[in-house]
Amino acid sequence: MSETRGSHAGAPGGFSRDETRWMRRALALAVQGFTPPNPQVGCVLVKDGVIVGEGFHPYAGGPHAEAAALRAAGDAARGSTAYVTLEPCSHQGRTPPCTVALIQSGVHRVVAAVRDPNPSVSGGGLDALSAAGIEVGVGLLEEEAAYVNAPFFHFHRTGMPFVALKAAMTLDGKIATRTGDSKWITGEKSRALVHRLRAQCGAVLCGVGTAVADDPLLTARFPDAPRTPVRVILDPNLRIPVSSRLVRTASEIPTIIVAGLTADRARAKNLQSCQVDILTVETDTYGHIPLRNVLAELGRREIISVLVEGGGVTHAAFLAEKLAQRVYWFIAPKLVGGRDAATPVEGIGAERMSEAVQLEQVRVKQIGPDLMVEGTPVFGSSA
Repeated sequence: MSETRGSHAGAPGGFSRDETRWMRRALALAVQGFTPPNPQVGCVLVKDGVIVGEGFHPYAGGPHAEAAALRAAGDAARGSTAYVTLEPCSHQGRTPPCTVALIQSGVHRVVAAVRDPNPSVSGGGLDALSAAGIEVGVGLLEEEAAYVNAPFFHFHRTGMPFVALKAAMTLDGKIATRTGDSKWITGEKSRALVHRLRAQCGAVLCGVGTAVADDPLLTARFPDAPRTPVRVILDPNLRIPVSSRLVRTASEIPTIIVAGLTADRARAKNLQSCQVDILTVETDTYGHIPLRNVLAELGRREIISVLVEGGGVTHAAFLAEKLAQRVYWFIAPKLVGGRDAATPVEGIGAERMSEAVQLEQVRVKQIGPDLMVEGTPVFGSSA
């Protein structure tokens, strides 16, 4: 395959500053999509230094980014350069191969930020373009593109869903008052962002304690939301009441309750009559659900990412088993106090500060009056 890492100086990988700017625009488009189990992809078409078309993949089954950009460009696509955040697909899925559309459009050059890890694509899209006489570049803003699609990459590398922990806490680290009141810790803008994070994940998960205490819906609620995630509740003894909102809406939204093998069968039948999917697993000697087994089953169901909105016990369990790949920590400028008020990570905790879970790739954003800290947990060489 004829391939280049770029032919211009002045930016990472030898690409030009303008090319970097256009790829950043493609990445900004990509993150607007709600695409599980597909990747988030953005595409920008540039001709004579001007953007002539752009697009992104909005949802699984919807038009791919390249197709949307080509449609927007029309005849202007001929002779242009396509900047795309992920290697164009070369296989027939729910939509036709993007490589065919690019070749037929007459684009002169395609620059992909990163190769597709999916074995049905990996390298094949770039090969097909090169074989058709189209100049190919790869590696522009590769790390940024891989970060955007970390869930997709993780799933295709491991077969397991990418796990992100989400918590909302006060400045003094409380997720509720000593009486259990938790509505609302953060402001409207933070809560709106959480709904978008849900829509961008394959599933949202919580423990039964949170399900009983808060009676949440765990849906993605914002105007024109294209999808809502599968809901997963860890409930080894099936304590969740049939009257809960999660159960009452299970006929509309796929809902999985993970129970132990010894859970009451009559309760299981009542829940199943509400169209809840009961997933039974063997619990450990302490009656805890083995999280790795649950994730493996979700992976088999092609759920590529899970947003954990559990309480402190559930978060602690995922961290203890080193099963988190990202955190979204919302911090509200409030002080609650109280030694008995719940915190976002309970459990035994680290004995020494040197054992604390470190975060890398840390990003801090102000969301209204709140702060959101986003980062990648690092568990050490044994992880």
